[in-house]
Amino acid sequence: MKFLDQAKVYIRSGDGGAGSLSFRREKFIEFGGPDGGDGGRGGDVWVEAVDGLNTLIDYRYQQHFRAKTGGHGMGRNRSGAKGADVALKVPAGTQIYAEDNETLICDLTGTGQRVRLAAGGNGGFGNQHFKSSTNRAPRRANPGLPGEELTIWLRLKLIADAGLVGLPNAGKSTFLAAVSAAKPRIADYPFTTLHPNLGVARIDGREFVIADIPGLIEGAHEGIGIGDRFLGHVERTRVLLHLVSAREESPSKAYRTVRGELEAYGHGLAEKPEIVALAQADTVDPAALKRKATALKKACGREPILLSAVSHEGTEACLRALIAVVEQARNVSDTVAAEQSGS
Repeated sequence: MKFLDQAKVYIRSGDGGAGSLSFRREKFIEFGGPDGGDGGRGGDVWVEAVDGLNTLIDYRYQQHFRAKTGGHGMGRNRSGAKGADVALKVPAGTQIYAEDNETLICDLTGTGQRVRLAAGGNGGFGNQHFKSSTNRAPRRANPGLPGEELTIWLRLKLIADAGLVGLPNAGKSTFLAAVSAAKPRIADYPFTTLHPNLGVARIDGREFVIADIPGLIEGAHEGIGIGDRFLGHVERTRVLLHLVSAREESPSKAYRTVRGELEAYGHGLAEKPEIVALAQADTVDPAALKRKATALKKACGREPILLSAVSHEGTEACLRALIAVVEQARNVSDTVAAEQSGS
């Protein structure tokens, strides 16, 4: 399945049904009169976060969604049926933006969330509503109100606990494959990863989700390389694992390059808790590894974890450091949720 994280969609709710212009004239009823029923309400357009989806690929093949028109009113005071609704099913983590792609309409962060995007038009009144003491036979009925139409953007931001960042070929996909059942593409050339990957890591009987995104290079916020469009997938993470390859001539420069792109992107990424690891530690000799670890420590202000996803050196230390931050953030979220529900 191809990965698609953004789609432009046109939606239109249903028009209301027209009211009926009708009169009753029955043999054994002395007085007749108006008996036109009301039109039915047009169908609504909803968006719903469902389980089992992790891409917006369905909206590559269908971009127009229209709800049904309400049924027209009929004689004998019969109202028209409500028009059928339309529901756009999206993965949890999808944001809905207006046509300008900047105004946020809603953010579906949990499975089962459902939001109405466009309300159907009201049905028109039948002529029975216009009967009065001075107008016993009104020949007037209302048409239904038109539905709403708008163009929206669907933008998916994957929901994960931890995010992997770093330069291309920093060993992010190799790490994800080593600690989870994910099978990302791995090769010895830049930008092997072309779209985000998710994996579930387990350590000490606890689980959390890791997101791997394509590598960043200097100028990514200006569109260089793959750019920073995939950074949105680590916006929701609780912690970042910043991998710096031990094969870099200057690990400190590599670290500062990625940090600069995170700061230029904004959206709170630069303020997230960060764990730094010197990856691919098995590819250099011990003396060079020590020298590069010292330089990286000076750049990031903390002791980096020495990591080799191939030999599994440092992987458990990485996972334990990540799960500690994740569980702390989960506890804070649970406490806030409990306080809000109590109030």
